[in-house]
Amino acid sequence: MLALALLTCATVPVLSAPPSENDIIPRLEVISRIDSLRENQAAIIGQATLVGDFNDVARQYGLDRTGPRGRDLTLKMVWAPERNRALFCGANHGVPHRLNDVWEFDLAALKWNMLYAPDNPRDYGGLGKDFSDVEFRDGVLITKRGGPAVIAHTWWGLTYDPEAKSMLFMNTWVTNKTKAVEQLGGDPSQLYAGPPLWSFDPAARTWKMLAAKPPYPRAPFGGMLEYVPDLKGSIWHTNNWQMQATWLYDHQQNSWKNLEPNAEAGTFTQQSPQPEQVGYYDPTRKKIFAHRHYDTFEFDPATNIWTRLLTDTAESGKTPYGHDARAPMYFDPASGKGLLVQFQTNQVWAFDPDKPQWTLLEPEGDPLPEGKKRLAYVDQRFNVLVVIHDTTVWAYRYRLKPEVVDPNAPTMK
Repeated sequence: MLALALLTCATVPVLSAPPSENDIIPRLEVISRIDSLRENQAAIIGQATLVGDFNDVARQYGLDRTGPRGRDLTLKMVWAPERNRALFCGANHGVPHRLNDVWEFDLAALKWNMLYAPDNPRDYGGLGKDFSDVEFRDGVLITKRGGPAVIAHTWWGLTYDPEAKSMLFMNTWVTNKTKAVEQLGGDPSQLYAGPPLWSFDPAARTWKMLAAKPPYPRAPFGGMLEYVPDLKGSIWHTNNWQMQATWLYDHQQNSWKNLEPNAEAGTFTQQSPQPEQVGYYDPTRKKIFAHRHYDTFEFDPATNIWTRLLTDTAESGKTPYGHDARAPMYFDPASGKGLLVQFQTNQVWAFDPDKPQWTLLEPEGDPLPEGKKRLAYVDQRFNVLVVIHDTTVWAYRYRLKPEVVDPNAPTMK
């Protein structure tokens, strides 16, 4: 059973000592509750506790009581397989705050852990009222603690690179960087002109700007960043007037390559999703599946082709509305399907790529917690979809994992 396997000054936020891994202990009663879930059964697992290097900024906004909460167009959580935890970062649209904090959630311990306490808060288009913690260094606006001084929504531009053991974030935002650099007495002509891709190392608890040399993509709002093991890198995809392309980022080489999918047929704009899409990589089929509004797509890295699988309308009632601000979508390993949580309608849907077809699910047990600041992810360790509202944790088991039979095991005769 899984249960048995188990810099300081007045103007810079003051940090307390971060918790050690010994503070994040699996709770047997939590694991037992999760293990007892049947297929298509959901339950409130309990109330999460919070640990972390909470500073004055974190406490100002009550993060030590609520956790990070959903943040407008920042809903995506990414799974770190070697940590068996889900990571989260990104800013609200404007209120109550715009922060560069980073969190991870451990379901077995039922605990939120703040890995990086926020630097000073930023406003919508600038560095905020107090930017004394910001420097202009090597062409990048960066805080004295090494975090991004410009902080964006994640949209669906967040992923986890298991080879680098780091979270990657396309941190693209409306901040007037020229004005910000001038405020700091710097030379705006020295600004890095490439995509604002940042990484976060959860073990070291450090941010890093991944400034690459050309060629590199543009960074429109609402793009999709997704790690693809078969390509040994992460794709960055956007299909709108600003950029119609799918690029590949190689973390080891810190380099970009335009994949130019659908080039031969010239069908990229018709066959690939536009911004606001959600989606996931399917390690079984070795494809990416994406959903945007009422249309569903797949990207096959082996053929380098995007394909529109479904086109639907709201009137049919057969397809959920896909949007990065209200409908997170993840791969469910046990079923091999995609699970989408539609926060507007408080529904859970399953996507079967083989048909292809959407199905509205009716979980038994406790209903989804309601609220406007929810987060969701699929916990691959426990095989459940998790929805978190503040500290309330809800888990849903869509399918049980198939039993693995050892062909070499002795049999009864």
